[in-house]
Amino acid sequence: MTGPTTNQAGGPQLREMRWWDIDPVLELEKALFPEDAWSRGMFWSELAHSRGPEATRRYVVAEQDGRIVGYAGLVASGDQGDVQTIAVARELWGSGLGARLLSELLRAATAFECTEVMLECRVDNLRAQKLYERFGFAPIGVRRGYYQPGNVDALVMRLSDPSACVQGT
Repeated sequence: MTGPTTNQAGGPQLREMRWWDIDPVLELEKALFPEDAWSRGMFWSELAHSRGPEATRRYVVAEQDGRIVGYAGLVASGDQGDVQTIAVARELWGSGLGARLLSELLRAATAFECTEVMLECRVDNLRAQKLYERFGFAPIGVRRGYYQPGNVDALVMRLSDPSACVQGT
């Protein structure tokens, strides 16, 4: 699942997240999600399950000019994938980087033989919801008070057949 890196016309390069990426990823995580940022230990734990024959995770970073400008992660369990996180530096919002990261996660879900992919998204994050809907994710429910602090609800979304989204990419 390490796979080659991908690049798009001088844009950020996508590659597998490694342990040495944790500190720069944490900087971006804290800038984007200051109130509910993941901890260093959470990233270490996820990466511990991302390599080898028993891997159940895929984490990627987007790097541009030597700087981490985005990251994303997926966990696979049986035939279901779950998008754990997608983050893009604010200055690259609207650049298509989020779509590239999501595409990479859906390729991973297909490689893990997932037949569906789930995710949670803040109900007030309409920009992210539109991205997910473009890929075929559909709302299936709400988790009340999921995001803390602030007690913000999460919209639960599901994509059936992630392989259909990555054919020809």
